[in-house]
Amino acid sequence: MTQQAHFQSAKALPATALPYYRLRPLDILPWAVAILVFFLFDTYLSLGTQILIMVIFGISLDLALGFAGINTLGHAAFFGIGAYVAGYFALHVSPEPLTGLLAAALAAGVVGLLSGWLLLRTHGLALLMLTMVITVLLHEVANTWSEVTGGADGLSGISVSPLLGLFSFDLYGKTSYLYALAVLLAAFALVRIVANSPFGLAMRGIRENSRRMNLVGASVHARLVVVYTLSAAIAGLAGGLNAQLTKTVGLDLLSFQLSGNILIMLIVGGVGRLYGAFVGIPLYMLLLDRAAAVNPFHWMFFVGLALILLVRFAPGGLLWLAADVRARLFGANRGGRQ
Repeated sequence: MTQQAHFQSAKALPATALPYYRLRPLDILPWAVAILVFFLFDTYLSLGTQILIMVIFGISLDLALGFAGINTLGHAAFFGIGAYVAGYFALHVSPEPLTGLLAAALAAGVVGLLSGWLLLRTHGLALLMLTMVITVLLHEVANTWSEVTGGADGLSGISVSPLLGLFSFDLYGKTSYLYALAVLLAAFALVRIVANSPFGLAMRGIRENSRRMNLVGASVHARLVVVYTLSAAIAGLAGGLNAQLTKTVGLDLLSFQLSGNILIMLIVGGVGRLYGAFVGIPLYMLLLDRAAAVNPFHWMFFVGLALILLVRFAPGGLLWLAADVRARLFGANRGGRQ
């Protein structure tokens, strides 16, 4: 099923009004859960921090795929670039974390701008293949440019100074968790603003029918490049955060497998929903963690079974399933507010 068919089958709300993503009381739930995890599950803060990083990565992909309809299998390229830039910055320029994070986002955004300007003139399978090729090329560059990237050994021994000069990164992971949560809040606020803006409205129009948007005089290619650049910068932000908090960077961060995994996680929650990454990524990562703990040898069987059931009963993701159930029970619009 194509991306356009997916949204048509879900009966997404027509792009006629900006209050498509207005705030609701339920919107506070993910943030309340994140705060409760900090206070009640302090032994899982390391896993929680990794989940927060991947949620940032997920909303960056959703911005490109879900809101603009840009099909990509190479989003790990920007995550990896952000990680390598932040790691190199901490090792050789300055250990200050916020500056390193901005450098990571800027570098990924520049690569997104240049690659997007070239690649987004294509679409469909050609675009999928080209985005994957970019990731493979960057993986090979990182592997061979060992003087900068460390090659197959990657970058290690990364250390960052206390956040704002006040909060040291303790062994318990409390500062790391709150740091990741703050970056997630900033990234999500930016994505929400974009989604509610006239630009976001235009992107939904391009996603639904790019030819019609061309006919009404909209600069489709320029808008796609802008949203792709922003998506790349947010992915680089997630990669930079991952490098700073795990203190290592490896070639696996530039792998096709990472691109595929984040896409699967996003699909679990629901593509094109502001909170799709907040639902799909924690559930998928917790499922991986628990399945591996229960059966270290055959844990992928349980993960595969769960994904098969999801595709069978909720092909649009869990949030689309919830919206569909609500529509059947209360007559609400399934593509309504997020």
